[in-house]
Amino acid sequence: MGEEKTLEAIRYKRGSLQLLDQRKLPHESVYIDIPDCDAAWSAIKDMVVRGAPAIAVAAALALAVELVHLETSYTGDAKDAAAFIENRLNYLVSSRPTAVNLSDAAFKLKRLTSKASVNNAATAKAVFALLVEAAEEMLKEDVLSNKAIGENGAKAILQAVGGKEKLNILTHCNTGSLATAGYGTALGVIRSLFAQGKIETAYCTETRPYNQGSRLTAYELVHDKIPSVLIADSAVASLIASGRVDAVVVGADRITANGDTANKIGTFNIALVARQLGIPFFVAAPLTTVDTQISSGDEIVIEERSKAELTHAFGGAGPEVAAPGIGVWNPAFDVTPGKYITAVITDRGVIWKDEKTHCLDVGGFALGTLKYEDHEEAEFGGLEKTEAVTEKEKLKLQNGVVQHNSQHGKLYHKLDEKAASDYITTIPILAEKLGGSPADWDIREVGDGNLNYVYIVVGPRGSFILKQALPYVRCVGESWPMTLERAYFEAKALRKEFEVAPEYVPEVYYFDHPMAAIAMRYLEPPHIILRKGLIDGIVYPRLAEHISDFMSKTLFYTSLLALDTHRHKEAAAQSYANMEMCRLTEQVIFTEPYMEAANNHWTSPQLDQDARAVREDIELKVEVAELKAKFCERTQALVHGDLHTGSVMVTETSTKVIDPEFSFYGPMAFDVGAFIANLFLAFFSQDGHSVTEGARDNYKKWILQTVSDVWSLFVAKFKAEWDKSWDHAGYAYLPAVYNTPAARTLSQMRFIEDLFVDMLGFAACKMIRRIVGIAHVEDMESIADAAKRAVCERKALSYVESLPSLDGPA
Repeated sequence: MGEEKTLEAIRYKRGSLQLLDQRKLPHESVYIDIPDCDAAWSAIKDMVVRGAPAIAVAAALALAVELVHLETSYTGDAKDAAAFIENRLNYLVSSRPTAVNLSDAAFKLKRLTSKASVNNAATAKAVFALLVEAAEEMLKEDVLSNKAIGENGAKAILQAVGGKEKLNILTHCNTGSLATAGYGTALGVIRSLFAQGKIETAYCTETRPYNQGSRLTAYELVHDKIPSVLIADSAVASLIASGRVDAVVVGADRITANGDTANKIGTFNIALVARQLGIPFFVAAPLTTVDTQISSGDEIVIEERSKAELTHAFGGAGPEVAAPGIGVWNPAFDVTPGKYITAVITDRGVIWKDEKTHCLDVGGFALGTLKYEDHEEAEFGGLEKTEAVTEKEKLKLQNGVVQHNSQHGKLYHKLDEKAASDYITTIPILAEKLGGSPADWDIREVGDGNLNYVYIVVGPRGSFILKQALPYVRCVGESWPMTLERAYFEAKALRKEFEVAPEYVPEVYYFDHPMAAIAMRYLEPPHIILRKGLIDGIVYPRLAEHISDFMSKTLFYTSLLALDTHRHKEAAAQSYANMEMCRLTEQVIFTEPYMEAANNHWTSPQLDQDARAVREDIELKVEVAELKAKFCERTQALVHGDLHTGSVMVTETSTKVIDPEFSFYGPMAFDVGAFIANLFLAFFSQDGHSVTEGARDNYKKWILQTVSDVWSLFVAKFKAEWDKSWDHAGYAYLPAVYNTPAARTLSQMRFIEDLFVDMLGFAACKMIRRIVGIAHVEDMESIADAAKRAVCERKALSYVESLPSLDGPA
């Protein structure tokens, strides 16, 4: 890799996008593949990409990449395509709604494609192509815009300081190539001055607490060989007072009509010092950062960052350095009033403050530079008014008229082994992972579950699993429709679980939202489904340790024990959209087994009376209703939603959890109970698999010990996560309130007691549905002798009646 490429925050070629992970040090050059809007949303939210201009360009290019992969399979018309684009752009904007550049880019792209879609010559493919080209133009235009800012800024600063030969410039945060598509805004001004031989020293602040200055700006200055010095944020006043600063130039996240500017926290401090000591203070940003709809900074909502960024080293990634129990206020940015700003430097020109009135008429300048069509859109409410496209756009649309590939006649199409091979060839990152050509690939469908197709794909260079959701329940057929959106929630859950417990979750390589397809790590042999191993009597010595660790981390770190209310409610609200899968769970676990239902079946006639007893047990049904209410109403944490022994792959040393398509924010006990219920079912099935009486007694003892160990280890690990998080805990148990050992001990004891009771209840429901409901378990179903199977199932049902403890049946 050449030296110049180390400064690329965005790597793009048609159909492929990579973002430099700016949570890492830039010289590490860690790039993340962004195959679609979902990955871009997460990258923006998690600050993989940062800087308002870079966020906007990255989002636009992510949609362009998604459309390139989609275009051959899309058969909707041009208006459908425009609506699809609008939905995806709205979703992207939700990742960082305060970033004006992002919403501005989305508005322009929606306007472009909406106008294009009304042309009779337009096709969906042509509309897609129009957006791809526009997104690529945004990438080019951002660099040109930044260079214009640099030139305008250099002239303005030289004018303000009065002809000094060499300048000392102070900047804050990071506003360079790593925060834009290239060159930079405020740092671009410094680059322009340096190119003219006008820089003596560039001073950059460390920019606490996330250290954008010391991690990123300092790196860019050294890379460009600009004479530079890094200072602590708290040294700014002393530095300026010493006479070693001629001007300050910073960037902006949002600029209001009156010139008030939101930027990284600490900017306001520098502006006050500069004003007091008579140093010109400049803001550099593209005109797209100006929000003419906001009259002043009072209307800007201030985002607060994680407490850990202050209490822990390395912006929250290192060890704790603050005193345990200290309160934290960590706003992400502050607002500098326009009266403290000398001028705003844009790509369209410089807006100087009126020194008599102390006013910065940013809004008037912005409106004065709008194109005619921008005024027209503002006047008629954005996309509500559409008109004929320009002649240039018409020509593009007419040239884009093509016949759709007949093999991919729908937006979504079901894959078989041949179609999967053809599909993979359209996804460069997957084809490259396999290596060779389609003739070299081995593709086998191996799904044995109730809902999806699963393909093992192996090539000369690598392998992966390709999983596709079906628009119906596979084990029933098209008579039972099922949402494709479950694939989205599965991919999202896998990525979150991988984030907090990477050793127990396969990595997701690619997610195709329209095709409801996920490509993830292939868990190579000797990994097998845990349920099959239990049927075969295989001992897994690390199973309890691993699964308890997985549950403790995924449940704790997605709960209010670790999150603030805003983040928790936001995540829970997003998970509500997986309602159809939740409804299915309600139906088959908490409803149908307790009534006459066509889906129910059991080993008949042996269990006829047992099934009837379940349906007629009033006390049982009342208890199940209470559990159903908890399932529907409690949003404690992100639960897997279907954590049974068929959703775990194992070796003697490895445990991987898969298939979280039922994931949602629900009661923690549901996951723990589901897994333990399946271990009990495996226990009761063992006599049915024994060749001779008593042959599996020792194995049954191991299963019961595993049940006990899963619970005890889960409790111990969960409490350990809680103990180490008290000082930067979530909002459920604020340290200021629960600030004594006695309060913390009692809180944990009550919490675990409630969890235990609910866990047993959910385990009982799971066991009942697997014996008399729609979907049974292979542990029992693989017992060929119906009479023998019924004996095992009856023992399980009998045990369910009490479930007094985890000691297991006598």
